Amino acid sequence: MVSSDQRRRQLAREKFERQQQRREEARHRTRRLTVIITSAVAVVAVIGGVTYFATGDDGKKDKADPAASASPSASPSASEKSAPEPTMKIDKEAKYTLSLKTGQGDIAFTMDAAKTPHTANSFKSLADKGFFDGTKCHRLTTQGIFVLQCGDPKGDGTGGPGYTIPDENLTALGKAGKDGTVTYPAGTVAMANTGQAHTGGSQFFLVYKDSKLPPTYTPFGTMSEASLKAVEAIGKAGVTGGAADGAPKKAVNISKAAVDKA
Repeated sequence: MVSSDQRRRQLAREKFERQQQRREEARHRTRRLTVIITSAVAVVAVIGGVTYFATGDDGKKDKADPAASASPSASPSASEKSAPEPTMKIDKEAKYTLSLKTGQGDIAFTMDAAKTPHTANSFKSLADKGFFDGTKCHRLTTQGIFVLQCGDPKGDGTGGPGYTIPDENLTALGKAGKDGTVTYPAGTVAMANTGQAHTGGSQFFLVYKDSKLPPTYTPFGTMSEASLKAVEAIGKAGVTGGAADGAPKKAVNISKAAVDKA
């Protein structure tokens, strides 16, 4: 017999998979529309000498869907995936600490560069540029999965650094069970993505209670005990409006992010 808790987790996973499918369909529509618009622009430019441009945001559907905005996923538009990944500059044998100064207390976690060199190098590069400064943790999920999501400069789930990084360390949490999931333990920090392989950017999520998810999200960090307690308190306070997904009631604004060798 399936327990009510197992059923809730199953429904949360199924909802998450539907959201990912909707996002992928939206991205395909955006790409098709961009091709059509680009062709039209070329014709107009030749005939009338008029130059203009148009942009598309495949995150608009998520903005209208509060449930979709709360899963550990990121939906950068095609225009945000044109830059190259940062040049590798970190010590691949070292560990690094990423520290976030927030209005809810300091949150810090350790990254093992030997296991996730691309991810650690990207976070070091972004933090050194002040990329995360002035951003907020825009999503909190309190049912099915238990995560706080951060790292989006737009604050709506569609932002990124302009490049993507490869998935790493995906077997670290063990083999997926019959339900296709593994347990991301409380204290884990993992990369959000679009639902497709190798689409991580700058968005990441902090697991404050054991959560079952497909093993497709790079686990790259471990929170300190004090930091986990801080995130647990944010989770306990709940989501704005009383929903299970959405902006946390306790606003988590990042004033400063820094990455240093541990």
